[in-house]
Amino acid sequence: MKLEVLDDADAVAEEAAAIIATDARIATAERGRFVMAVSGGQTPWAMLRALAGMQVPWEGVHILQVDERVAPAGDPDRNLTHLRESLLEQVQLRPGQVHAMPVEEPDLEAAAAAYARTLHEIAGSPTVLDLVHLGLGPDGHTASLVPGDPALNVTDAAVALAGPYQGRRRMTLTYPVLDHARRVLWVVTGEDKAKMLQRLMDGDRSIPAGRVRADRALVLADRAATAKLR
Repeated sequence: MKLEVLDDADAVAEEAAAIIATDARIATAERGRFVMAVSGGQTPWAMLRALAGMQVPWEGVHILQVDERVAPAGDPDRNLTHLRESLLEQVQLRPGQVHAMPVEEPDLEAAAAAYARTLHEIAGSPTVLDLVHLGLGPDGHTASLVPGDPALNVTDAAVALAGPYQGRRRMTLTYPVLDHARRVLWVVTGEDKAKMLQRLMDGDRSIPAGRVRADRALVLADRAATAKLR
């Protein structure tokens, strides 16, 4: 796992966007498409706003979600709401290039299975995403893989349902999908992440984030988040 420390959250967002743009250009030149999955959060929305202004071969880009809250369309709790505002309304993407998690369906188990099929159709089986963007919670969670949730142990499906967390059920990609990604890009900002960032860098598998494959990972962190690093 590589670590790059930047001054503040804005610098992290800009650098993350630049990395994604570069990976997208390389992937589309080599394989004709670039498939990425994005998480939520304040710095990631800034990252996506920056990405919208960069040189990206959007005609070859597919965007998926790492996780999503079970909430109505347009709800501010939805990652998709902010994804649209930050990126999707700013760039030219066909509807078939954006793959939102179907959390509004009445049968969530069937919806998770359907999203797994979407992953396989776009990125093969096993699913190999070009880039997965992840965040790190103050409790050590990433995606919607949270401490103590049964979704942590799902290894036979690409998509799982997590129990209620911070008032919402979640749909999430599972470890097998995260671990097959060509690049895992961690975006970590804020002093409340400092303790868990140390544990992530130590490979502490007792926290959910520490169980993600590390050899293809790059961590972009601001100085506040690295305050406790040894």
